[in-house]
Amino acid sequence: MVANLINTSQFDAIIIGGGACGLMCAVQAGFLGKRVLVLEKNDKVGAKILISGGGRCNYTNLYASPQQFVSANPHFCKSAFAQWTVDDTVSFFETYGIIGKEKTLGQLFPESDKARDIVNVFTNLCADMGQEIWCDTEVKSIENNGDDFTITFERQGKTSTTKTPKVVIASGGLPIAKMGATDFGLRTARSFGMEIVSTAPALVPLTITGKDQPWYEQLSGNSIFCRVWNDRASFEENILFTHWGLSGPAILQISSYWRPGESIMIDLLPHQNIIEVIEQERKLNGKKPLLALIANLFTRKFADALSSRLPADKNLASLNKAELESLNELIHQFKVKPAGDKGYDKAEVMRGGVSTDELSSRTLESKKIPGLFFGGECVDVTGWLGGYNFQWAWASGYVIAQYL
Repeated sequence: MVANLINTSQFDAIIIGGGACGLMCAVQAGFLGKRVLVLEKNDKVGAKILISGGGRCNYTNLYASPQQFVSANPHFCKSAFAQWTVDDTVSFFETYGIIGKEKTLGQLFPESDKARDIVNVFTNLCADMGQEIWCDTEVKSIENNGDDFTITFERQGKTSTTKTPKVVIASGGLPIAKMGATDFGLRTARSFGMEIVSTAPALVPLTITGKDQPWYEQLSGNSIFCRVWNDRASFEENILFTHWGLSGPAILQISSYWRPGESIMIDLLPHQNIIEVIEQERKLNGKKPLLALIANLFTRKFADALSSRLPADKNLASLNKAELESLNELIHQFKVKPAGDKGYDKAEVMRGGVSTDELSSRTLESKKIPGLFFGGECVDVTGWLGGYNFQWAWASGYVIAQYL
């Protein structure tokens, strides 16, 4: 089939991907008097924005800084965050009617609780500034011609090509396939000889299999505030027991720092010392059964589950030193060795991506291919749960727009 040649010479750049990074890039380019064309594979832009935060969109985090990001080069994101700050994000959305309300741990949501309002800011601005968006458009390939790029894409059943001086890859990562996520950004980078940092699901539930699985299954639905850690990171938030393993904010957070075959540790009572609690209770009622004490600290169902690993029927006064040490380890150093994770369909983001060694930290332009830019999730910059990844998307979109 001969491809149609589409004239897009009126555009300064073509942005591939109409998600958070691509939309911010289009709007910021418009503010600078540059015209861009956004090519989006889905039938509408902002698909991931619309489902984030349960459809409410946690669009930034008030405490976002480079410290909350995972990357082979933890310093890489500093330049982008200096150019576009959290205050810039808050001010930008306030200018267009989005008033933020803070929830847990600095997470900022629209006062309306509607992710659609976030997307509307971008689509309205793009319309006002003449930035064009083509949905249902799948880019098949990008070729570098030296002075410009040839993009081959499929739209409305027709294959077409066009030329552009600059290309922005803002096509996201591998989660979530049913929303159109693909490895396009990674494939494109590889085709130009760029290095890729190994990718994996991140902010993802962890699975338990084998002999331990029934123990977790019986607790499905139970949520407990804990400290979860390994030798790379530590988080204090809720964990959620499920029939297949562990989820909840603290587990999603530590998953970005977990590698297959490793264990994670859980402090089930992070703000108390179980031995001190027992000593105090002993003075009041030494005949109190250990199980009764545990049931006061946790849900009854969780206490019953723990009882299989404890001298639960003994009263507090009769616990010996070895039993106390064992109890202390169980409560404060509960060891879990996950079998794996729930994969990209359940992951919030992708870890890894286009190596930051390949990009200018100031402009996000490829060092090897002038005019080719990468931003958002396809780059090896992965934020914590709670609005951090959106802050990276906005910042990277803004930065790229300055250099188109």
